Amino acid sequence: MRPKGSSASSTPDIANRKMFSVAALGLLTAATVVTSLRTLPMMAQEELTMFFYIGFAALLFLIPAGLVSAELGSAFSERTGGVYTWVGEAFTPKVGFVAIWLQWIECIVWYPTELGFAAAAVAYAVGDNTIAQNTYYIGGFCILAYLLATLIALTGTRFLVKVAQFGFLVGIVFPCLILIILAVWWVVSGNPIGWETLTDPEVAVRRDGYDHPRWFPHINGLGAIAFLGGILLAFAGVEAQATHVSELRDTRRGYPAVIAIAAVISILVFTLGALSIAAILPYKEISVETGLFTAYERAFGQLLGVQWPVQALSWLIGYGALSGALAWLAGPSRGLLATAQDGMLPPWFQRENRVGVQKNILLAQFVVVAAISSIYILMDNVSTAFVLISVMAISLYIIMYIMMFAAVIRLRITQPDLPRSFRIPGGLPGVCIVAGIGLISVVFALVVSFFPPEQLTIKNPVTYVALNLAGIAIAITVPLLIFYFHNPSWRGEGGHQQQSFSDIDE
Repeated sequence: MRPKGSSASSTPDIANRKMFSVAALGLLTAATVVTSLRTLPMMAQEELTMFFYIGFAALLFLIPAGLVSAELGSAFSERTGGVYTWVGEAFTPKVGFVAIWLQWIECIVWYPTELGFAAAAVAYAVGDNTIAQNTYYIGGFCILAYLLATLIALTGTRFLVKVAQFGFLVGIVFPCLILIILAVWWVVSGNPIGWETLTDPEVAVRRDGYDHPRWFPHINGLGAIAFLGGILLAFAGVEAQATHVSELRDTRRGYPAVIAIAAVISILVFTLGALSIAAILPYKEISVETGLFTAYERAFGQLLGVQWPVQALSWLIGYGALSGALAWLAGPSRGLLATAQDGMLPPWFQRENRVGVQKNILLAQFVVVAAISSIYILMDNVSTAFVLISVMAISLYIIMYIMMFAAVIRLRITQPDLPRSFRIPGGLPGVCIVAGIGLISVVFALVVSFFPPEQLTIKNPVTYVALNLAGIAIAITVPLLIFYFHNPSWRGEGGHQQQSFSDIDE
């Protein structure tokens, strides 16, 4: 019988080897934050006001979330479960279960939007971008691509990590570097810079008879900045690989460095990538769906008189988006396995394959993702489906972050002597300030997420809000019902390594 404090799995691939270096887990964490270049056009569409939004997300969300994840991750470095362990230790196992459930469900809802972008990239790669608006193509691609990702995940963490890391470098970092080089070349060659020709009052202000780019958003109601939640979600995920902290070779001191690597890479990719698109394309030509590819086409056509590199880069970008999905497969589903081993899910969900991968949870994920991907097939407008699915994902994830920020404060109060190799500076006041800033930012983003973004056309705002509310209600009610009806006999042999959970049935 495995002792209660032992690892959740005895397989060499998962538990008995310290398989991650700081750099390796740092890249994997960066890949869960920058899952693709999909959000660059959305940021670029804000022109120079992007610095406000990116600064808001980085300073008031990414950095607090990173610091909180570093402290919690180092405190429970020998425990798997991620936010389940953190929130469960701070409050109760039930609350921890809701937290990991929200993170897992957010991933499920998010996968089709990410893979939909990969489908668009492949459409450009084959030279027929018109099929990117074909709902049957998008839906079918999402289902098949996620099936491939699941099969890769089932081979084991080592192979999955290698594929995800390689995809991040060649499918995200490399295309972004090419975009930045093209933008610099575009500017030094004397071509018109996109933000120098602005006239739209949303992104430009008129002074002394001339139009100048805005540096601060034109706020005429909450709807004007509602898509801030989307940019906030673009920086989310820094905590997602915390389930692998026990596999880090330098568990206690290495995880803060992992967070730092991921944060720096994320800020650089988003800022420089979006700025490059805004430099190459006029404001009116930046499309949320196709702006990235249009920027490549314009730059290569104008500077080199060729288009074939766009197709080559599109293949890489599609692979990068797929690798982003792979990076997320490795984290939240592992945390959900910990809850299953603690008896919160039926024994069927505890089953692992010969290399220690949570095979039945991944199978359940595939079924749900395939069902959600069918929305693309059933709806006439792919853009509408993209927006509606994204709205739900934003709200669910923000609520999980509220729980995480609250957890770090409570743990400093209830377990002040818990060994932490990394502590947020300033004692309890410092933790309250850092986590408080994070709480304020995510609560604000949650509120504005109920207002349809003015940058996107939503015919029925009531539907927009109703779907968001319904998604939140269902996502929170389901784990509470599961916990209420769970059977103590579901608990696996020895359970998950929750030594300080006083009573798993509370």
